[in-house]
Amino acid sequence: MKLITAIIQPHQLPAVKKSLYDAQVYKITVSNALGYGEEEGYQQTFRGVEREVNLLKKVRLEIAVNDDFVEATVAAIRDGARTNNVGDGKIFITDLQECIRIRTGERGDLAIG
Repeated sequence: MKLITAIIQPHQLPAVKKSLYDAQVYKITVSNALGYGEEEGYQQTFRGVEREVNLLKKVRLEIAVNDDFVEATVAAIRDGARTNNVGDGKIFITDLQECIRIRTGERGDLAIG
């Protein structure tokens, strides 16, 4: 079992969701995040006061998958999120020690589904 965490641009979320659905990955957790990398932010003027905005809006996806779905999931995220511009995001893959479905008590691969 693996936990796949992806940080993507917010406007790419619909394309990533469609790509994941096409790859038969139906269960994801989505949350808003702030961060920056090579984009470096931008300058903004509000009521005559200039300020630097360097924490940009991002979307964080977390997907727990069985080992046989890892490559398909990564490919789906990559294909949906890619714009070929700086700031497209990152994908992290970590080992998942255990997964327990609260409703039934199932563990491991069965709990992920």
